[in-house]
Amino acid sequence: MNKKIFITTSISYPNGEPHIGHAYEIMATDTLARFYRLNGYEVYFTTGTDDHGQKMFQTAREQGMTAQELADKMTPAFRDMASQLNCANDDFIRTSEPRHHAAVAALWQRIAATDDIYKDRYSGWYSVRDEAFCSESEMTTDASGKRVSLEGSPLEWVEEDSYFFRLSAYEERLLAYYEANPDFIQPASRRNEVLQFVKSGLKDLSISRTAFDWGVAVPDDSAHVVYVWLDALANYLSVLEYPNEKSKLFSDYWGNVLHIIGKDIIRFHAVFWPAFLMAAGLPLPTRIFAHGFLTADGAKMSKSLGNVLAPAPLAARYGADALRYFFLREVPFGRDGSFSDTAIITRVNADLANDLGNLAQRCLSMIAKTGGGKMPTPQPLTADDQALLALADGLLPIAQEAIMACQIHRYLAAVMEVVSEANRYFAKQAPWAEKDNPPRRDTILYCAAEIVRQAAILLQPTIPESAGRLLDQLGVASDARDFAHLGKAHRLSSGQDLPAPQAVFPRLQQEAAE
Repeated sequence: MNKKIFITTSISYPNGEPHIGHAYEIMATDTLARFYRLNGYEVYFTTGTDDHGQKMFQTAREQGMTAQELADKMTPAFRDMASQLNCANDDFIRTSEPRHHAAVAALWQRIAATDDIYKDRYSGWYSVRDEAFCSESEMTTDASGKRVSLEGSPLEWVEEDSYFFRLSAYEERLLAYYEANPDFIQPASRRNEVLQFVKSGLKDLSISRTAFDWGVAVPDDSAHVVYVWLDALANYLSVLEYPNEKSKLFSDYWGNVLHIIGKDIIRFHAVFWPAFLMAAGLPLPTRIFAHGFLTADGAKMSKSLGNVLAPAPLAARYGADALRYFFLREVPFGRDGSFSDTAIITRVNADLANDLGNLAQRCLSMIAKTGGGKMPTPQPLTADDQALLALADGLLPIAQEAIMACQIHRYLAAVMEVVSEANRYFAKQAPWAEKDNPPRRDTILYCAAEIVRQAAILLQPTIPESAGRLLDQLGVASDARDFAHLGKAHRLSSGQDLPAPQAVFPRLQQEAAE
């Protein structure tokens, strides 16, 4: 079994400030990367910005600066976002970096060597917003009669000399690959969408532009720049030191690749990207998972509506862990979801403050009061004790199965159901009523604390800071917090000195949101 995995977000256009959609993707991807690390994998997790393309070129010109200046100005906000959300990415790639230019040029030359690139003239409609060429079947007209994409993006007519990629030659090879690798595209709804698109027939793809000069120059023809999507997709190679295929990063990690992307760019990743790699004779990614969109109070976010949410103020208001937990617990990964202040306050208070936080605070406070701040020693367990601990001991395979399917919300729901059961157990067993039976009281408190330990270890990928504080209060050593330390063989140590308990999950207040 390959215990190394390369996990990526898509890379973001830095033509504006990051919004909550960018944050959602990197929070989810970071959770997956952290889960795999704790599960014994060596993980390489990357994100970054796509500095090139006509969108960047036009935005910079409107602001009276060069595209490079715009990219240099805006990219730090995307780096800061990753830090503010407590993301542990191993690299941050920019497509304007020399290492990336070298990778794109090498990929181009490798494809060209197979005669899958030829020169012709492109005439057709282009969406600058989506950096995508549109066929007649992919466009409509808006209320004013202007051509727009089916998603509503303005289109402009383009005529220019261009290099083309023989995408049409890869239709059958792609379909055969999809059939042989049914988990390549997830979720199933996106796989069906891609299958339908490919089966409808593929046309050769324009892969260079001459209308502007911002991008990677086409090898041996500097009048052309590489089409921004071929350029951008190559970031997944450049961060692994391609074209040096003998580098440790490339040889270790290109064999098991998970791309996390938004559903709007599934075609570029699941059709164009594998075709480019097939042409270059390079292995394909293992899985591509497309998540849904977020809305604000049920309405689509847009600059014109003034409801675009910036992640930095939200993280400052609620804390990074609360924000991470809300989005990844509340929104089934792969579907669209909605954000509202009421929703985050309700979810975080119910799950973290009331359930997990309350369980931890009650049992640790009683341990501090009745046991002198030392972890109690459990006596022979009752059937109720054993049943509760068995639930916690059985969580790891459930969580692993959910994460393998990128179903983050399912893994979190499973953990929190055991926490809820522990609260019901605590209320039923009533350790405060066992004043005359200290051994029984101590057993109840120990069992509750053990549930907190296992829940905290499993929740580290999503709420790393808060889970770490819980484990600190339980006296769990820093080298005993990975998933190998879950289960019966690694119970809490009786007699362990514990620090004074402190609340980890303050209740969120509506007034703070307002």
